[in-house]
Amino acid sequence: MIEGRYLEFKQDISNTFLKTVSAFANFGDGVILFGVSDGGDAVGVKDPDAGCLDIENRINDSISPRPDYTMSINRRTGVITLRVSQGRNKPYMYKGKAYRRSDTATVEADPLELRRLVLEGSNMYFEDLPCGSDDLTFEYFETRLKEKLGIRSLNEDILRTFGLYSGDKKYNIAAALFSDRNSFSGVDIARFGASLNEILDRETAAGVSILKQYDAAVSLYRRYYQYEKIEGIERKTVEMVPEEAFREAVANALVHRTWDISSHVRIAMFPDRIEITSPGGLPAGITKEEYLNGYISNLRNPVIANVFFRLHYIEMFGTGVRRIKEAYKSAYIGPEFTVSDNAVKVVLPCMDSRPKLTSDGRTLLNAMDSEIMMSSSELAESLGWTRDKTIRTLNMVFESGAVVKYGTGRGTRYSRR
Repeated sequence: MIEGRYLEFKQDISNTFLKTVSAFANFGDGVILFGVSDGGDAVGVKDPDAGCLDIENRINDSISPRPDYTMSINRRTGVITLRVSQGRNKPYMYKGKAYRRSDTATVEADPLELRRLVLEGSNMYFEDLPCGSDDLTFEYFETRLKEKLGIRSLNEDILRTFGLYSGDKKYNIAAALFSDRNSFSGVDIARFGASLNEILDRETAAGVSILKQYDAAVSLYRRYYQYEKIEGIERKTVEMVPEEAFREAVANALVHRTWDISSHVRIAMFPDRIEITSPGGLPAGITKEEYLNGYISNLRNPVIANVFFRLHYIEMFGTGVRRIKEAYKSAYIGPEFTVSDNAVKVVLPCMDSRPKLTSDGRTLLNAMDSEIMMSSSELAESLGWTRDKTIRTLNMVFESGAVVKYGTGRGTRYSRR
């Protein structure tokens, strides 16, 4: 057992743990173990019952508002377990400051993070805030509404129905993002040659409607990743990268990104793949596993998401990742998803990409599914292989990039990309 982002050890009880309580209450459930050394050894608390009372008093006297927490005692080791739940009444302040975890350390939240906590605690989103301008036009938005929904003209009632007004009857930030001109970042699209030093084409769509940003990305995709092929008397469109996967990835990037930072959605086009990087990590309340399995429990921008849904740019909330994976069901190399605190990256390989595999590697890959995670023992039983052969082949296929690994130790599971 080692310390991590959601686990901290304290050998003694002192006020130093209160910053971590603030961090867990603000940014995610966590556990603090009292009576455990930095190396993870249980040394116990001398009087754990008195220790629990001391911890409770320190939290109640020092952190505002009062966070949600529970405590338990291991009578055998004398270790006290303090479990702190992420709260709804954010920010949770200790001595007038909010804190967050950074790996195994607890640090003060920066002004941007604090502003997000205040909004979240008020049950508001950044997109709900007034944009500060009453002079917005929506020609591009209106065109798409006419095409997709058949409306005759855009009026105040329709804008209000889409949630583009704040509580004081002024345009909100979501409205600005759908307007023809705004001050926000957009999408930066670059097409590369054999290396990053060889830029063959570049287009930046910023300060315009996010629907126009989306369409600009699709237009460049079609220019470089689709071509016509004649088979007999028929002309067929060949997609080097599935258009459905690209559309879903771009729509997800725009819908779920953070808009309160000046950073573009980056779309890097290579001869063998497309990389789409969205600023901001996952929305609060969503784990990496939930994201990869296609479950959305909390939308970062619900107004934007609703407009994209109503206009059929996205099919259903939370299905984007699954739809991207489904588009690659017949491919040897599937899409790759990378999640960090500050970005979400999706890599869409060309359909004709092939991992360098042995015959055993191809056999194992064909036995796997992108939607179902399997252990090495389950794969060995399915293929009739020994455990050693299965693990050896799994490692080889994993190194090729064709397989995703989840978990560690006995809980390790694998799925096809």
